[in-house]
Amino acid sequence: MLHFHLKGYILPIKCKIKFRLNPLVLNFQSVSIEKDLGTKNILCKIKEGLAIITINRPKKLNALNKQTIEELHDAFSILEEDISVKVIAITGSGEKAFVAGADISEFANFTVDNGGKLAAKGQELLFNLIENFSKPVIAAINGFALGGGLELAMACHFRVASDNAKMGLPEVSLGVIPGYGGTQRLPQLVGKGKAMELIMTAGMITADKALASGLVNYVSTLQELMPLVEKLADKIMRNSSVAISAAIRAINANFKDGVNGYDIEIHEFGNCFGTQDFKEGTSAFLEKRKAIFPGK
Repeated sequence: MLHFHLKGYILPIKCKIKFRLNPLVLNFQSVSIEKDLGTKNILCKIKEGLAIITINRPKKLNALNKQTIEELHDAFSILEEDISVKVIAITGSGEKAFVAGADISEFANFTVDNGGKLAAKGQELLFNLIENFSKPVIAAINGFALGGGLELAMACHFRVASDNAKMGLPEVSLGVIPGYGGTQRLPQLVGKGKAMELIMTAGMITADKALASGLVNYVSTLQELMPLVEKLADKIMRNSSVAISAAIRAINANFKDGVNGYDIEIHEFGNCFGTQDFKEGTSAFLEKRKAIFPGK
């Protein structure tokens, strides 16, 4: 048992290492580290720089409740500080659902004030946190992504889906609207007209239609979904993590009211010149070798 130290407390880590021995060499083939975060509804494991968060409420089709949102917030806060983690993926437990919406039983009797606070707190704790996260976050949609589940996926930097996935924002069928950013992020991804249709009809679309509309980047079989995520993460990790963080801030700036995205790009571009990653990247290019980025 290893231990992970963070800000004065210790988290136990179970480390599974597969290896083979010859008389002279210890050859590590793969390393999978499971982080015990003390959570009830989510699991987390790290494999070669990729942290995979699994929402683990299969009997509830991984529906988001208050506790799950808080646990996801805490997990992201920990992974932000973990320098070994370069990319994060979110998926759901089982083969039926990514996240099949919010837990309606928690807010069925809310007042106007309670409802507003619910949306504001959820956006602050999780959805905006993910959108502005400094490390790339990929949604691996492995089934139903409805309501808050699709909103969670849309808060991620991009999305991949299994061919059995179905996506939608059915909130108007309950007499309410999306409250975790769905009315804002969906039109950014698919356009205003398509977003209006999907929200007004409370309908679901298949993975293939989501791909055609730009809602997801790739579609694979369920069995190949996580290998695809690992392949994409590997491509990302070959590049400068510092530059990627700057790119996230610059791209997001384009969608913020009162912010000139071009100005943010100029600022972030200039800052890159003062980083060790820039020095390594340019030196490696000129010397015709592979860059080894220090992440600083």
